[in-house]
Amino acid sequence: MSASIAASAATAAPEATGDDLRLPIAGMTCASCVARVEKALNAVPGVRGASVNLATEAATIKVAPSGTMEELAKAVERAGYEVAHAELDSAGGGMACASCVARVEKALGKVPGVVSASVNLATERAHVVAVAGTGFEPLRSAVEAAGYEASTVDLEKTGAAPAAHGLPDWWRVALSALLTLPLILPMAGLAFGAHWALPGWLQLALASPVQFWLGGRFYRAGWKAVKAFTGNMDLLVALGTSAAYGLSVYELFFGAGGAHELYFETAAALITFILLGKWLEARAKRQTTEAIRALNALRPDRALVRRDGKD
Repeated sequence: MSASIAASAATAAPEATGDDLRLPIAGMTCASCVARVEKALNAVPGVRGASVNLATEAATIKVAPSGTMEELAKAVERAGYEVAHAELDSAGGGMACASCVARVEKALGKVPGVVSASVNLATERAHVVAVAGTGFEPLRSAVEAAGYEASTVDLEKTGAAPAAHGLPDWWRVALSALLTLPLILPMAGLAFGAHWALPGWLQLALASPVQFWLGGRFYRAGWKAVKAFTGNMDLLVALGTSAAYGLSVYELFFGAGGAHELYFETAAALITFILLGKWLEARAKRQTTEAIRALNALRPDRALVRRDGKD
């Protein structure tokens, strides 16, 4: 998941040392304010102790792992004061289902300073409300630890993401289809009673680039999911196609069934169709984003107000 940050405030960042958390608080004017804030924070479940410094307008809180920033912020607000917030907007990729969304939101919610995090799967955007000064690096680390990618991008930049080596973004799909087509064409002959197949070594040569080069993204994403002790669609694709490919390699070198007992075309066709689907999905999301930006650009900067017949 990639992200860019737009902060709405620029105060001190939350600092965590061990189980100590430093929380910037606005609106205090006297010792009575300090006492009210300390009382509110100490009442939050999981807080072992809280001390507030009026001069620095910050609270140092000893909090158990079960305590959350959202609970602390609500406690301060109930006492009549404010925690300085920043809103962080992210744009990225790597999520494939609602389970991915839940993992990313959970990972972001555990970052010190984060009050709330919501992720939109359709637009691949995340909106994070955090204590003012919260940097992107802790968020990046949390997302990567959950098994997804993170990098900063320019949200104002329109158009397609730059393709590798200056090639169009569909080149992987086209190349995968060209390599897969010779593998699946013999299947068409079955409708006419023809039973022929490419030599096994040629099937291996055609399927290997599709499996490990063009389909390498599934192995990389799947491995990250394994390291995070989770599962995702990329891991499922990698396991399924590897089973067909691995069995075919075994049959090619150790079996006696011949070329008709190989399943290289199954693995290659699955990867090709999934790459096609992901390209279509990315194109649709990009076009939708561009349309929304175009609509936002039509919004006038100034408005004319008429009251009692006068402008």
